[in-house]
Amino acid sequence: MSLAIALNVEALALTDEQFFQLCADNRELRFERSATGALTIMSPTGGETGNRNGRLTQQLFNWSDLDGTGIAFDSSTGFHLPNGADCSPDAAWMLLSRWQTLTPQQQTRFVPLCPDFVVELLSPSDNLATTQAKMQEYMASGARLGWLINRRDRRVEVYRPHETFVTLDGPGMLSGDPILSGFSLDLQYIW
Repeated sequence: MSLAIALNVEALALTDEQFFQLCADNRELRFERSATGALTIMSPTGGETGNRNGRLTQQLFNWSDLDGTGIAFDSSTGFHLPNGADCSPDAAWMLLSRWQTLTPQQQTRFVPLCPDFVVELLSPSDNLATTQAKMQEYMASGARLGWLINRRDRRVEVYRPHETFVTLDGPGMLSGDPILSGFSLDLQYIW
């Protein structure tokens, strides 16, 4: 189980460099920053959530390696969204052509682009409404597909830009088509 603590530190007004340094100096924690500057500090996940997230990223990375059109990221990757928020989805993927527009220095920092595809795996301590708002933020920032996987209720919310999310009850597979052509996530390893 992970624990999330939200802190309103808008008065600190951390620069992007200061926020990056805060994260680098505290690698045992995971930080996210809202567009308004509020920080969320999350502890490492428990074993069960870590295993399920590893299974999820394993499938995404395996497909991405074979497909070759994009690059996959795990939950430790920070993305600096156009609205100023800094988020770390549990898994993400981006077209290789977009990744290659970044300088080598940009590729080593928080990625200054929104991924094309994001996945959030709801952990026992996550708040559903907060995570749904985060998914909407990804869509508003340029993501083209998002999955919010709720293991507790065995539901998946599928997000696409400018559309109301669709809820799937207990699916066995999720298709990434057409954004991730040919990618299917086998949920037997996630549930």
